Amino acid sequence: MLAQFEAFYVTIKQNRWYWLFSLFCRISLAFAFLVAGWVKIIGERFASGLAVQHPMGAYLEALHHTGYYYTFIGVAQIVAAILLLIPRTVTLGALLYFPIIVNIWLLSYAVRFEGSYVTSPLMVLACLFLLVWNYDRVRYLLPLNHFSDLGIVQKPEKYSWKFPYLFAGFVLLTLVATVAFAEFGHEVMPRNSLKDCKKQFVDAPNQEAGYQFCECIHTVGNPLDACLENYKKAVSP
Repeated sequence: MLAQFEAFYVTIKQNRWYWLFSLFCRISLAFAFLVAGWVKIIGERFASGLAVQHPMGAYLEALHHTGYYYTFIGVAQIVAAILLLIPRTVTLGALLYFPIIVNIWLLSYAVRFEGSYVTSPLMVLACLFLLVWNYDRVRYLLPLNHFSDLGIVQKPEKYSWKFPYLFAGFVLLTLVATVAFAEFGHEVMPRNSLKDCKKQFVDAPNQEAGYQFCECIHTVGNPLDACLENYKKAVSP
């Protein structure tokens, strides 16, 4: 199976469309961390418009007050972004980027934060693609019993322009599925403001319970799990 994968890997490394997609991933991921990292380095709170009563707002407010740790996260993001932009250090950049973005993704899902509920899982997948794209270098970190003579795959003299329809379809399907889950994956979402939170319950059978849920999050400032538990009790028959 590994031999078959490596044969396929050599094929995609010679395809211009895959290379363009890797370039898009590098630039977009780097841009996101350059912006987010710079905010932390200059000492501003990330997503400053989010109220501290919101679960994500409370987390970001506490993180903002951690002093040089907050700055350290920003520096790590900037370094990862710069490494992604330099062709010779892409692999190192992706390895540094990956644990940071996975943490952001899990945090976004844990508190249902709309600000990165769609982007963070897509960024995780984009970083994973870069790691696979640089398999010829990453493989030496894998617990393999032996390594083939694949070596470092060199840039081809001429790229193939055969369009990867299956891969493009998978990317599109993943994008649609991620957006659909963000929109319909949960019965209730805290949203980013009290007004937006209440909009999802207007004229709904559970409107009163929904309004109480929103007040629990945005006015009282209770944890998300506690507000969800109260909501479930209010709507249960």
